[in-house]
Amino acid sequence: MIELRELTSGDWPLWRELRLAALAEAPYAFGSTLAAWQGEGDREERWRSRLEIPGALDLVAFVDGEPAAMATGVPEGGHAELISMWVGPNARGRGVGARLIGAIEQWAARQGFPALRLAVMPHNAHALALYARTGFTDTGEPGDLLPDGVSREILMAKPLRAA
Repeated sequence: MIELRELTSGDWPLWRELRLAALAEAPYAFGSTLAAWQGEGDREERWRSRLEIPGALDLVAFVDGEPAAMATGVPEGGHAELISMWVGPNARGRGVGARLIGAIEQWAARQGFPALRLAVMPHNAHALALYARTGFTDTGEPGDLLPDGVSREILMAKPLRAA
């Protein structure tokens, strides 16, 4: 059973647990690093503020009662953006990612955004496949330059229908 739950800043310990797990398990998938969120970066006020982005929707997916995945939708310059998407290894292949994306899409459409956008690492084949399956296409725009100084993030978008 998959259950989605919206987080508030009071849920920061849960979000912290999942975010650290995501950065440890799939460092190739994120622009942030585990090291940046540990040590000096591991402060309650930082975790809370991440869950207090104005207008954002932070979701956690529970699979069989256990927290297993997360995603966030944020307003960004006239569109909505999907960020911090991660599905834990034990929940992959069960439709969890598609459920999270669908919930973020519904939120974005209710807000009146014309599109949902995201940035994905070019070598993250599983994420690219999930996004393509759920209707996202490459925008052709150059994404952020990656640390190798050559590669760029792939920017994808999906048009939304007003709710």
